[in-house]
Formats: sequence, structure tokens, C-alpha cells
Amino acid sequence: MWGEKIMLEIQPITFREANAFIKKHHSHHKPPQGCKFAIAINNGNEIVGVITVGRPIARNLDNGWTAEVTRCCTDGTKNAASMLYAAAWRAARAMGYKRLISYTLSSEYGISLVAAGWHLIGQTSGDTWNRPSRPRLDIHPIGQKTLWEAPAC
Repeated sequence: MWGEKIMLEIQPITFREANAFIKKHHSHHKPPQGCKFAIAINNGNEIVGVITVGRPIARNLDNGWTAEVTRCCTDGTKNAASMLYAAAWRAARAMGYKRLISYTLSSEYGISLVAAGWHLIGQTSGDTWNRPSRPRLDIHPIGQKTLWEAPAC
């Protein structure tokens, strides 16, 4: 019915199940290679979003106390992404992490992150991981990205 509220609920999910959802719904990334944990959100009938958290991709941020949201993917359900970001930070803190970060494309507004209380840290230069010493095929956007950080404890 029009105007009917949808109740969203956080639930556990396996990495394999999260990757299947990401593969089906993510607009510009393939599923991540691995993760520390994954969380899903459902609408009472089906999963409508997932988030994966792993080690920071940037080596200089991988200090053992920092985790990174490697994917946040929803089917467009209202408030699902912000609930996932908030749940990921609660879970990361419970595991002992002091910092949780995420990146968005410069073309994305980050409304879900703002709604979850995250703070904009700055812009990355954006570049390819391809180097003559370690050739890589860029299959993802390589432009400038925005760095976000979960709120302080």
C-alpha cells in the first residue's frame, strides 16, 4: 500500500551470500576479494542490501586498528544504506577497531554516510593501481574518490 512503512532489520550474512548480492546489484564494482565481516538488511521478506568490511586497501592505513567498508550495496530501498553503515561501525567497534573508513566516487553525494553520522575527510587523488613493476587491469573507476570516516566513539 502507498504510504505503508517498511520495517528494515539487520541480519547476519555469509561472505559468499553478500558477494552474490553485490554481483547482482552493484552499479560499478565487482564483489570484494575478501572481508573481515559482512552484514545484510532485510525488509521482512528478502535481503535488500549488504555491506562488507575488510582491511584498508591503502597500505598506509592498514595499522591493525582501522577497517574499511569495501562495498555497500542496496537495491534502492530507502534508508537501507545508512542503516548498514551504522551497523558496520557498531560491529567494527565491538571487534576492537578504532576507525572505520569508506570511499565514494566523487560523483556520489554520500547522503547515506551523512545520515549515519559519518564525516567527510577529504578527496583522494584517484589513480590506477597499474605500475610497470606490477601490472594491473583497471576494471573499476579510477577517478578521484571521497574519503569518509565513521564518527568517533
